[in-house]
Amino acid sequence: MDNKISPEAQVAELELDAVIGFNDIILWGYKKRELLARLSLHKGKIEALAFSPNDLYLVSLGGPDDGSVVVWSIAKRDAICGSPAAGLNVGNATNVIFSRCRDEMFVTAGNGTIRVWELDLPNRKIWPTECQTGQMKRIVMSIGMDDDDSFFYLGTTTGDILKMNPRTKLLTDAGPVKDKFSLGVSAIRCLKMGGLLVGSGAGLLVFCKSPSYKPIKKIQLQGSITSITLRGEGHQFFVGTEESHIFQVSFTDFKETLIATCHFDAVEDIVFPFGTAELFATCAKKDIRVWHTSSNRELLRITVPNMTCHGIDFMRDGKSIISAWNDGKIRAFAPETGRLMYVINSAHRIGVTAIATTSDCKRVISGGGEGEVRVWQIGCQTQKLEEALKEHKSSVSCIRVKRNNEECVTASTDGTCIIWDLVRLRRNQMILANTLFQCVCYHPEEFQIITSGTDRKIAYWEVFDGTVIRELEGSLSGSINGMDITQEGVHFVTGGNDHLVKVWDYNEGEVTHVGVGHSGNITRIRISPGNQYIVSVSADGAILRWKYPYTS
Repeated sequence: MDNKISPEAQVAELELDAVIGFNDIILWGYKKRELLARLSLHKGKIEALAFSPNDLYLVSLGGPDDGSVVVWSIAKRDAICGSPAAGLNVGNATNVIFSRCRDEMFVTAGNGTIRVWELDLPNRKIWPTECQTGQMKRIVMSIGMDDDDSFFYLGTTTGDILKMNPRTKLLTDAGPVKDKFSLGVSAIRCLKMGGLLVGSGAGLLVFCKSPSYKPIKKIQLQGSITSITLRGEGHQFFVGTEESHIFQVSFTDFKETLIATCHFDAVEDIVFPFGTAELFATCAKKDIRVWHTSSNRELLRITVPNMTCHGIDFMRDGKSIISAWNDGKIRAFAPETGRLMYVINSAHRIGVTAIATTSDCKRVISGGGEGEVRVWQIGCQTQKLEEALKEHKSSVSCIRVKRNNEECVTASTDGTCIIWDLVRLRRNQMILANTLFQCVCYHPEEFQIITSGTDRKIAYWEVFDGTVIRELEGSLSGSINGMDITQEGVHFVTGGNDHLVKVWDYNEGEVTHVGVGHSGNITRIRISPGNQYIVSVSADGAILRWKYPYTS
C-alpha cells in the first residue's frame, strides 16, 4: 500500500499551518538592547530556549503543535538542523538545557521522555539517546545541570527529583522518598559548592543535597516558583514566582528581600488621590495596591482572598480607599495601613462593578452588575442607603460625579448613559447609542460629556438635553475601555483593545500623540493631577507610566 498523502489531507495540513502561524524567536543584543535577528521555523508555541556554554548555538523547543527541536547558529543567525523532539509513543518535550562544558550536547525532557542529544555539525544532524528510568514514569517540569556535566537533575510534577548520568544515560538516584515537594518541582538550580536549590509549585524554596533531597535550608515565598538565577558563585540568587514577584535571597541566612513586583492578573482600575501625583492606587483580582509614582515602588498591598475588585476611588480627604467587589460588597480601607474600615454588605445583587465618591466625602455612588445605581450616605460610624436608581438594564461600567456633587453620570453596557440629579435623586437625561459604553468623562466646564465604548467612537454630548454634538473615530480595531480628561479640558486621553494610548485635542478632535507599549488590552487610563504623567493599565497585568507630552 502506498504511503501517499491525499490532496484533501495536504490542503487540511496547509490550512492548519495557516491558522496556527509561525512564531518568531527574537535574538537581542544585551549591551546595546537592540534586536539582532528574528528566527522563524516553529509552528505555534515555542516551549523553551537554551544557549550553548560558549554562545555558539541556540536550541529551541516547539510546543505541542510543532513538536520539534531546532539548533541555530548564533553567528550565522540561521538554523543548522532540526528533529522531532520526542518519540511517537510518549508525550511532548517541554524543557531543554545545554551542557555546561560542551557546545555539542544538550538535554530535553517532558512527559515520559528524557533525551540526551549530540550535535553532529559536519553532517548537520542531531542524534538523540533515550534515557532509561526503569519502572519510573514521570512528567518533567524543570532541569538543572551540574557545572562539570557529571549529572543532571530533573524536577517532576509528582514532587520528586531524578538524578541522571549523561554519559551512561541511566538513573543514578531519585528522591525524596517521603515528603515530596507539593505541586511539583517547578525550578531547579545546581550550585558550584554542591547541592541543589529547588523551587516548588507551592512556593517553597529549598536547599538540599543528593541522595536524600531532604531540606537543609528552606523559606516559603508567595506564588509558585518559576525560575532561580544565581549571582556569582551562588552566594546570592534571585527567585521569580508566578505571582509576579522577584526576590533576592542571600545563601548564608536564607532570607528573602522583595526587589520587584507587579500585578499578575488583569488590572481593573487606576486612580490618583485628589490633588497629588506622588502616588496612585490600582486594583486587580484579589489585590488593591498603592504605588509611589516616581520610583514605581509598591507602598501598600490590600488583599481579599478569592474575590475580584472591579473599581476603586480615593475619598477626597484621602482618609479611605473605597472599593467595589464581585461578592456584592463595598469595602473601605485606610490608605496608609490597609486596615478595613467598614464593609457595606449586599450593596448589589450581581457584584459591584463601578464606584465613585463625592467631594464632600459624605456620599458613595455605586453601580452593580444588575444595572442599579445606588447612593450611600457615609457617616462617621454608619453607611446608609439613600436611594436605589433603577434605570439601567445591564452592568454599570463607569461613574463620574460633577464638582458640585449635585449631578453624576453613569455609563452602562446596555447602550445608555444616564445623567442623574443627586439632589432630587431622579433621572435628568438619558443618552442612547448602539454601543456598550465603557467610559464617560465630564468636560471640566461640565456642560458636555464625552463617552466611548465598543463601537470605537468617541462621542461628545450636551448635558442639558442629551443631544450628540460630534462623533470621532476613536480606534481602528477594538473597543475603547478607558478615558480621562485634563483639568483644563484642552486634551484628553483614551486607551483600548488596540493596545495604544492616544492623546487628543478636545476642540479639534484630533490625535496629537500615540503611545505604543502595551501588549494587552488597555482597561483604564488616567492623567495625574498637575498633568505630569499618564498612567495606563492593561489586561496582561501591566502598569505603564508615560510622560505627559504637554507642559502645563
